[in-house]
Amino acid sequence: MFRILILLVLGVGVGYMLRGRSFVGVTKWSIQITVCVLLFVFGVSIGSDRNLVDNFYNFGWQAAVIACLGVLGSIVAARVAQRLFFKKGGES
Repeated sequence: MFRILILLVLGVGVGYMLRGRSFVGVTKWSIQITVCVLLFVFGVSIGSDRNLVDNFYNFGWQAAVIACLGVLGSIVAARVAQRLFFKKGGES
């Protein structure tokens, strides 16, 4: 877990130092591709797990509730952050 947080902090630092460079704009495209590949690999690993597929009915409703609550929490957090950090009229 700490390795992930350290990599995130290092990435923020490198991004801050390189923010004026033109090649940094490519990151939006590369992030979308990377997320799509990760979701595909995640789907393959779920589909290949026979035990998980056999018990999908038992776990399915719990996963749906957790996913919906996660989305709802993200929306609420985004609204709070928007109100705290961005004022009306485009001022921040």
